[in-house]
Amino acid sequence: MLAKLSTRPGLRRCALAATAALTLMGAGLPTITANRNADADDRPDLSRFDGQKVVWSACKGDGMPKDLQCAKVTVPLDYAHPEKATLDLAIARYRATGHKRGSVVLDFGGPGGAGVPELAHSGKEFMDLTDGYDVVAFDPRGVGRSSPVSCGSGQDSGLASLDDDAALADPRTLLPRLKKAAAVCAEHSGPVLPHIGTVDAARDMDVMRRALGDKKLNYLGFSYGSRLGAVYAAQYPDKVGRMVLDGVDTLTEPLSEQGVASARGQQVALDDFVGWCVKDIACPFGQDPRVAREAVVRLVRSLDEDPLPTDFGADFTGQDLVGALGQGLYSKELWPLLERALAQLTESGDASGVLGFAGGGIALPLPFPLRSPGGGPSPGALVDAEDVPPDNLPAALMAINCADDPDRPNARQVTADLQRLRAAYDKASPVFGRYRLAEVLMCYGRPKGTDFIRDEVKDLSTPKMLLVGTRGDPATPYRWTVETAKRLGSSAVVLDNRGEGHTGYGSSKCVHRKVDDFLLYGSLPPSGSSCGPDEDAD
Repeated sequence: MLAKLSTRPGLRRCALAATAALTLMGAGLPTITANRNADADDRPDLSRFDGQKVVWSACKGDGMPKDLQCAKVTVPLDYAHPEKATLDLAIARYRATGHKRGSVVLDFGGPGGAGVPELAHSGKEFMDLTDGYDVVAFDPRGVGRSSPVSCGSGQDSGLASLDDDAALADPRTLLPRLKKAAAVCAEHSGPVLPHIGTVDAARDMDVMRRALGDKKLNYLGFSYGSRLGAVYAAQYPDKVGRMVLDGVDTLTEPLSEQGVASARGQQVALDDFVGWCVKDIACPFGQDPRVAREAVVRLVRSLDEDPLPTDFGADFTGQDLVGALGQGLYSKELWPLLERALAQLTESGDASGVLGFAGGGIALPLPFPLRSPGGGPSPGALVDAEDVPPDNLPAALMAINCADDPDRPNARQVTADLQRLRAAYDKASPVFGRYRLAEVLMCYGRPKGTDFIRDEVKDLSTPKMLLVGTRGDPATPYRWTVETAKRLGSSAVVLDNRGEGHTGYGSSKCVHRKVDDFLLYGSLPPSGSSCGPDEDAD
């Protein structure tokens, strides 16, 4: 999925949440390695990575749970040449308390979400799984402490290239800015950038599986994590254990179509939020739904024209507000907080509340201060938590999405299609359209991404996998669950969650119970069975 993220790195200092484009190989960078498009059975010799011992210890940092353990796993930087450079992946676990049957690996989505801090924050949601597993999460390559990519900071950041509306109106302005963004992001990201993407991340998971001592990979992936799980299953069908994909991503739609679908889904969620808000006398947009919807659009446009100064080194724009709205709409449980934050913004010009959503829907109490990297470790080694670049999440999101998408329009095509695309995105959502289009355009000029996902991830010969689709999901439409299940073939078992919000495990007791039953006991619900809203459950 195209996660909803703030693209202004200065603002991410105040609210970095580890949950939900810039492969940018400019001059002097190596091209994407051939292994992206190689046959999954044409595998390099990785024997030097077998037998590595995972050394667990207490996680460092204030606020880290005492029972959370951290370690690292070493993987090849370039799978086409595994004998050369390596990089380390940060991993963390809660140890099994019951009879251990191995590990279950979690991916929280994004792409670009760092798994270690997210597991530290939300680990209580997964404690039932420790009855049978070590519960493991990791920072994928290019993310968090694992050789994080970056596009720089401040007004010269590569991610700030489309901050003003004029850039999207004139290809003569747009194309040079995208090329400049490519160079800036390449400069700040280092040698991992040509080797980022889901194909390599899935290979990393298999190295991790062996290092953890598991014969099969047991896995729970959310949102983008469903894409990662499906790619792993296509590459290593004989190593799939019990696999759950929740909030199922598309495997076939190009980024341009994904963006329109996401903008449309977010607009529906925003309209639902506004309909809920106006029933409260405290709603900052009044009590008339039509007037309230128009007020949201006006607020976004006014902040784009006249950004609000903040205490975090960057002004708060309308597009920052759009990113924050997208995060707040993920779950109805967040709506009261979002309403209060918007009231704070509109009534007193205080953006601190909405800033808490700009980094991922919640403002986490960080166990470390964020600062720009200085000096740093040797290439490939884990960086210290305080040296993770503030813009890592949006920079990694776009790098991975672009690396996974084989479509690359040239300058002539961008020029010819820009107005049509802008109209399509604005029609999908007057609030989210521009934001989503900007994400897609950031892939312009990058080398062609992998065609492995679109061409090869289908008709899998694996054990049964559980796919959870939520009817009211604003980020991954339910139809993607149906389409992906059909594409994966007879291995896919669909659980229809007739609820709201992005993914089902954390919001539906029924889904939570059925997923745990499958992972712990191998008990699968019949394909096509459903979970009703929690209020309708027994």
